[in-house]
Amino acid sequence: MHNPLFRCLLACLLALSSIQCRHLPQSSEENFFQMEQESLLALLALSSQQPHIWISKSQYRLELRLDTLLLARFPVVFGGNPVDDKLRQGDRCTPEGTFQLRDLYPHQKWSKFLWIDYPTEASWQKHRTAKAQGLIPEEADIGGEIGIHGVPEGYDYAIDQRQNWTLGCISLKNEDVDWLYQFAFKGMKVIISP
Repeated sequence: MHNPLFRCLLACLLALSSIQCRHLPQSSEENFFQMEQESLLALLALSSQQPHIWISKSQYRLELRLDTLLLARFPVVFGGNPVDDKLRQGDRCTPEGTFQLRDLYPHQKWSKFLWIDYPTEASWQKHRTAKAQGLIPEEADIGGEIGIHGVPEGYDYAIDQRQNWTLGCISLKNEDVDWLYQFAFKGMKVIISP
């Protein structure tokens, strides 16, 4: 448990980071955005816990959290079938469960790519069970290459209009994935819920 001074500092930093940048004039927006990043970096440096990414498919949002504290929230879209859990390659579903970032890197088409470690052992178990129950063909492959990434240039409207355009990845606006990227790290926990 953290001491009261830490909790007070944390509350102040979180209050600063919750202000919406888009409501500020363009000249102030850049300065505030930098201040927000520095505040979060200071907060993370003071914390003994690691931040994690939480994604809600039903709420179309991605959150950066420190334990139960919300640090940032972004709208997202998913694969063409945003409701079901991923069971095989080509089903256009986004997997559900607890994952980790295996790698992260700049991407030519989507600004940044945060690669999650799908399939996990739990993913394989769901895949094998679906085969045994006849839900997917016996020869079906489990798939892979699932990640969190931006959109093609000029395609931000897909996020605003909740157009589920990926093959199973999580997509957010490029400016949002660029912001998230600076706080992401290999091994970071990613929770994807229905």
